[in-house]
Amino acid sequence: MHATNKVPQVTLAFWIIKILATTLGETGGDALSMSLHLGYAESTLIFFGIFIVVLAAQVTSDKYHPALYWAVIVATTTAGTTLSDYLDRTLGLGYPKASLILFATVLLVLAAWRFTLGSVSANNITSRKAEAFYWVTILFSNTLGTALGDFLADSSGLGYEGGALVFGAALGLIALAYFYTQISHTLLFWTAFILTRPLGATLGDILTKPASTGGLNLNRISSSLIIAACIVVAILLTSQKSREPSAA
Repeated sequence: MHATNKVPQVTLAFWIIKILATTLGETGGDALSMSLHLGYAESTLIFFGIFIVVLAAQVTSDKYHPALYWAVIVATTTAGTTLSDYLDRTLGLGYPKASLILFATVLLVLAAWRFTLGSVSANNITSRKAEAFYWVTILFSNTLGTALGDFLADSSGLGYEGGALVFGAALGLIALAYFYTQISHTLLFWTAFILTRPLGATLGDILTKPASTGGLNLNRISSSLIIAACIVVAILLTSQKSREPSAA
């Protein structure tokens, strides 16, 4: 057991980095499975291997490390991208069925977390057991978000831009509910956490999909590197700000 909180404060900067990380998950996952032609199954195994390595480092660390924390987040988004595509396309479940299965899985993990520890709050993760539930929930929520993003963009006819607008508007409503209603902040957090993934997925598709399908047809690998650089800069800026002494 450890008493130090292992997660960052949920601020605007947190959500900006989260959206960048989910966008990187889409472009990075597609870069491995499509651009490098490794396929969904092989790419999922590779990303899960990376996820296990960085997760082990995160769980065994004795305090919050921004770079390590966000490395695990990115690992869940890339693994979630290829796992979702494997379920949707290789196994042939399709977007609606895969989304329902993944949604049920997220609910089951949250229920087990609540039953075991009495709370699913993500603001203060100070025990190994809470941290395990936290990361399993994030992994499946990011996988669910990928399926939802693909479903809305590909199956509903809205396209990538339409999907991004829908998810962006939904996140705006959640922000309003956070500030102006009495709805549980924990419920709003996990709802927003799930919805930032399909927003990032549709943004990533806008960047890299062919122009004929509504994308900008940018290179997946170079786009991923640029987004990764933006994440690093954002982490450095927020870390530096958090170390600055507050005004007297």
